[in-house]
Amino acid sequence: MDSVRSHLPRRSRWSVTGALTGLLLSLSAPSAMPSAAGTMTERGTAYMGMGVLAHDGAAAADDAAESVSRANQTEGVDVAKYQLNVAWSTLWGSGVKWAYAKATEGTYYTNPYFAQQYNGSYKIGMIRGAYHFATPDTTSGATQADYFVNHGGGWSKDGKTLPGALDIEWNPYGAYCYGKSKSGMVTWIRDFLNRYKARTGRDAVIYTATSWWTQCTGNYGGFGATNPLWIARYGSAPGTLPAGWSYHTMWQYTSSGRTVGDHDRFNGAVDRLKVLATG
Repeated sequence: MDSVRSHLPRRSRWSVTGALTGLLLSLSAPSAMPSAAGTMTERGTAYMGMGVLAHDGAAAADDAAESVSRANQTEGVDVAKYQLNVAWSTLWGSGVKWAYAKATEGTYYTNPYFAQQYNGSYKIGMIRGAYHFATPDTTSGATQADYFVNHGGGWSKDGKTLPGALDIEWNPYGAYCYGKSKSGMVTWIRDFLNRYKARTGRDAVIYTATSWWTQCTGNYGGFGATNPLWIARYGSAPGTLPAGWSYHTMWQYTSSGRTVGDHDRFNGAVDRLKVLATG
C-alpha cells in the first residue's frame, strides 16, 4: 500500500473549519495523532499496507533470482474507502478472483463503502473477506475483535467468504509498536485471535510485514500453526517470513493506487482458495 502509498489521501491544511470538524469527531472517536514521523494523521484513515513502503520500501531488484512463479497462484485485491464504489466487473475481467475489504478500525471506524465492496465482489463471483485495521493502543484485542465481527467481519460457510483478517502493522498515528512491549503486543494479538475464533469458529488471517513483526513482537512464532499468514512485501518474492510460518497463504506484492486497490496473490489455485473459505 513516493514513500507513502499513492492512494493515501492528501493531508488537509489546518483551518477553522477543519479544527471544528476535528473537535466534533473527538466526541465519538480518538482524535488525530502525530505519527512517528511527526505528521498529523486522522484516525480512521489507515489501510492495509499503509506503512509498508514508508518503512520497508520496495524490495531490492536483486531478489529477482528468487522470483515466485505466478503459476498456481490466484490473483486478488484489497480495498478500503479510497477505492469508493469498486468496478468489480472490470477487476473480474482482468483475472481477479478474490478480494478483501476494510471493514473496521479500532472501535471507532467503519468503512462507508464496505457494503458495496464486500457484497459487490461476492455478487460478481469473487471469494471475499473483510479485514480489521488494529490499533492496540486504543482498546483491547478482544474488544476490537467483537467490534469487527459486529460490523461485517464475521464468517459464513458458504464457500465464498474468507475468514476475517487482522491487519497488524506500523502505527500511522504514533509510536510504531503502539507503545506496547513485545510480550504485550503478542498478548494483544492473541486476545484478538481468540475472541475472533470464539465468535466465528475460524482462525483469523494475520496480515503483517516481517520487519514490523520482528520489531514489535520479537519475531514471535506461536501463531504459525493456526493462523494463515498474509505477508506484505513489494518485490518479486515474499522474502523471509516471520517466525512460525514455513509458507505464506497470501502475499500483497504491490500497491496499484487509489482506483483499483492493492494487488495480492493467494498461494494456490482457486480450488485451494475455496477450501480456505469453506473451513
